[in-house]
Amino acid sequence: MSGDALAFWLASPGKGEIRAERVPAPARDEVLVRTLHSGVSRGTETLVFTGRVPPSQWATMRAPYQEGDFPGPVKYGYLNVGVVEAGVPELIGRTVFCLYPHQSRYVVPATAVTVVPDGVPAHRAVLAGTVETAVNALWDAGPLIGDRIAVVGGGMVGCSVAALLATFPGARVQLVDPDGSRAAVAERLGVGYARPEDADGDCDVVIHASATSAGLTRALELLAPEATVVELSWYGDQPVSVPLGEFFHHRRLTVKSSQVGGIAPSRRRTYADRLALSLDLLRNPVFDALVTGRSPFAELPDVLPRLADGSLPALCHVIDY
Repeated sequence: MSGDALAFWLASPGKGEIRAERVPAPARDEVLVRTLHSGVSRGTETLVFTGRVPPSQWATMRAPYQEGDFPGPVKYGYLNVGVVEAGVPELIGRTVFCLYPHQSRYVVPATAVTVVPDGVPAHRAVLAGTVETAVNALWDAGPLIGDRIAVVGGGMVGCSVAALLATFPGARVQLVDPDGSRAAVAERLGVGYARPEDADGDCDVVIHASATSAGLTRALELLAPEATVVELSWYGDQPVSVPLGEFFHHRRLTVKSSQVGGIAPSRRRTYADRLALSLDLLRNPVFDALVTGRSPFAELPDVLPRLADGSLPALCHVIDY
């Protein structure tokens, strides 16, 4: 055995705790990773924390190295950056990203880790999974140079999409969110900002990531005729109401789903390709705007309830080990 580790478990909906874990010595094709940082994916993880994953989605929502089952006890998470301490020789000492829960040390196959490129700080690399979602969304949306684009929902995913769109030449990009504090984030990302009632319409593409019926309705309202909303939100067990009986049909609008679990075959890319690209994109320091808080690992059982009820506002909250 390689020794003890500590892991965060959701004991029951709304109650988390730190538990001791035993970690095996790595086999020939495995690596032992010591965690430096993990990230709380606020939207998905707070749904898990509050027990709002519908039973019909329990299998779909499993994280790659999840232990236990919904609604709990369950060890859940997928934004982990650490240093390889043992195992495959060429990886020892390298900083790596892995889709692993909040745990201080762990062993996984060497193929499950991706080396963090030089120039990407470890704390920023926890965003790789979210930037991967944003990359996938833009592959599905297919925005073009000069497009008029709105991103409705200024959370972690929406801001990642906006950061990537800011690099499109000639594009008009606006981050749309009712929270006025997102204006400062949008400025750091290099895009415009508007409250929903003030957003610019006639959009060629709208990316929706607010996980609210009101946000999806406004996303449809902002579209030009024949244009598309790409839906990134995951609503958990919330019903969604959308006005399909008003302007939807005569303007020939489209709502298209995008989910990080699948890559459009036309892209001819693997999941490893997509993750490597996402980590490379994180060389851009603009993504530090998405890291809005940090806490030590020992405080995670107290941090997650505050993230879930909104008393601790955050985009990505980084956990330091």
